[in-house]
Amino acid sequence: MVIAELLQLVLDKNASDLHLIVGSPPFLRVNGKLLKTDAGPLTAAETQELIFSLLTPEQKQLFEQQKEFDFSYKFNKVSRFRVNAYTQLGTVAAALRFIPSTIQSIDELRLPQVFHDVTRLRQGLVLITGPTGEGKSTSLAAIIEEINQTRAEHIVTIEDPIEFVYSPVQSIISQREVHYDTMHWNIALNSVLREDPDVVLIGELRDLETIATALTIAETGHLVLATLHTNSAAQTVDRVIDVFPEHQQEQIRQQFAATIAAIFSQRLIPTHKDTRVAAVEVLMANPAIKNLIRESKSFQIDNVVQMSAEQGMISLEASLVNWVRTGLVDEEIARQYASRPSEFDRLIKGMV
Repeated sequence: MVIAELLQLVLDKNASDLHLIVGSPPFLRVNGKLLKTDAGPLTAAETQELIFSLLTPEQKQLFEQQKEFDFSYKFNKVSRFRVNAYTQLGTVAAALRFIPSTIQSIDELRLPQVFHDVTRLRQGLVLITGPTGEGKSTSLAAIIEEINQTRAEHIVTIEDPIEFVYSPVQSIISQREVHYDTMHWNIALNSVLREDPDVVLIGELRDLETIATALTIAETGHLVLATLHTNSAAQTVDRVIDVFPEHQQEQIRQQFAATIAAIFSQRLIPTHKDTRVAAVEVLMANPAIKNLIRESKSFQIDNVVQMSAEQGMISLEASLVNWVRTGLVDEEIARQYASRPSEFDRLIKGMV
C-alpha cells in the first residue's frame, strides 16, 4: 500500500478526511461518518512509511522535534490536503483533510444571504466559529473569494497550513504559511500592517496574542476574518474576553465591542441526499449587541439574536428548523444538533 492509493480513495469516495493510526485500518470520513477501508490494520512501520512519504526532510525534522506538525500536501498536481501528523502511544499518526481545488461560492454553499453583506464590509472583525470539521474554512474561503471577485483589495492570509489557494481576479492576494513564509504566527501578525493590507484572514485565533493582534488590526480600519473553536456567538464573546488576564478584560471588552462586525457559528447537518448543509447561527453586531458586550451581559445575546431577524440574525435552532422545512433534513437529525432542544421543539411546533 502506498499513500497515493489512499489519497486517490479519498477522491473516489468523496471523503473529507483520511485517518492513519497504528492498529487500525485506514479510515475515511464521508458525509461526517467514519468508514473503515478494506485494508488491514496498519503496523507502526507501515504507518510511519505512509506519513513520512508526505514529508520533506525539513518537515520530517520539525515533526521529530515537535512530535506533531501541520502542513499542506499537493496530490495529482491539483488536489490539496491539510495534514496534521502527530504522535500517539509513541507511534506516528496523521489526519488528512481534503481541500477542494474549486472554491464554492456563498450561494453554492447555501449559506445565509447576510454572508454577502459581510463581503462588502470595509473594516471590523468577522468570526466563523464551530467545532473542528464543521466547514469553517470553506465558508471563510467563500467570503474571501467573493471579495476577490468584486473588489480591488490587497488580501493577506496567514495560515498554518495554507488551505485554499486563491487566484487573483480584482484583488491581489498574499498567502503566508507559518514555518515557510513566516517563522511564527505572531511575527506575521505583527508585520501585516506594514504590508498595506485591506483584508486580513487569520486561519485561527489560537491564543491571547493572536486575539489581541486581530483586534488591533480590525481597530486600525481593516477587515479581519478569522475562525475560532466555539459553539455559539455568546460563547465566542466569553472566550475572547476570558482568555485575557482579569485586569485587561475591561479594556478588551470595550475593544471587542468596537470592532466586532459579525459572528457566524455553524454546524454541518446530514441531509436525505447523502450530503451535508450548514446550519448557521448569525449574529450581526448592532448597537444592542455591542452594548451587551461592553456591559458584560453576553448571557442576553441569544435573546437579541432571536428578536433581530429583520437584520439578518438567526439562532442555530431557527436555522435547523428552516432546513427541516425544506425537506432536506430529518427532524430527528436536526434536533441532535440543537444547542437548546426545547427551543428547537418550540419552533418546530410553529411549523404546523
